[in-house]
Amino acid sequence: MSEIKSQDRLHRIRHRLHEIIFEADTRAGKWFDLILILSILSSVLVVMLDSVATIKVSYGPLLYGIEWGFTLLFTLEYLLRLFCVTKPLRYAFSFLGLVDLLAVLPTYVSLVLPGSQYMLVIRILRVLRVFRVLKLASYVGEATILIRALLASRRKVVIFLLTIVTLVVIFGSLMYLIEGKKNGFTSIPRSIYWAIVTMTTVGYGDISPKTNLGQGLASVIMILGYAIIAVPTGIVTAELSHATRKKISTQACPACMAHGHDPDAVFCKFCSERLNPSSNK
Repeated sequence: MSEIKSQDRLHRIRHRLHEIIFEADTRAGKWFDLILILSILSSVLVVMLDSVATIKVSYGPLLYGIEWGFTLLFTLEYLLRLFCVTKPLRYAFSFLGLVDLLAVLPTYVSLVLPGSQYMLVIRILRVLRVFRVLKLASYVGEATILIRALLASRRKVVIFLLTIVTLVVIFGSLMYLIEGKKNGFTSIPRSIYWAIVTMTTVGYGDISPKTNLGQGLASVIMILGYAIIAVPTGIVTAELSHATRKKISTQACPACMAHGHDPDAVFCKFCSERLNPSSNK
């Protein structure tokens, strides 16, 4: 009897942790997300400050201690995530699970690579801590809507990009014929490079047309570039407007970790697991 009660208590604890860590529709979940976002941004700031020589000389030990504090905090968070999900290995090998591991691994690896000959390797590994900023993606609910809009508009965007590639090839080839090698357009690929730089309104200036006809064509390309910039924005905006019409909850499936469920969903639409096991609904 006591064993059953212990298992039931453990189940309730895991469900409560899952609700706090993976969901944001409760007060505790919102506070957890807020604290974790601030911790992530602060840890990335510490990494950046540690790369400044003058700051590292004066505050190196302090930054090192703060870094270890963040490492222990993120390690605890990672272990709690593995503890509260139904399938820990599935989460561990998911994208966000690997990002969570990458957030803490470099600091621990630096402990087992002592010696001056490994200092360069340690410095490279420590830079990887900047990837902690990727953890923010799991706490921004609007990211799901944005991803859905981008996926919905991917065919239109691909067609748009193919059209741009066709145009820069044509314009680059024309400019090669008009200007020629004497004006810096030594080959069609180099002329295409110029067309890309011009159409995107970057304008490095390392190559520029000298003839009247070439300058006229360049003017057309630049004006066309400004007009083209608005096209992908309109495509994604239209899909984004369509995607926001359908509301989704912050519920995360305890079994497959999938998001994007309807607000009134009881079971996961991907694996059929109950979303809120402790609920009587």
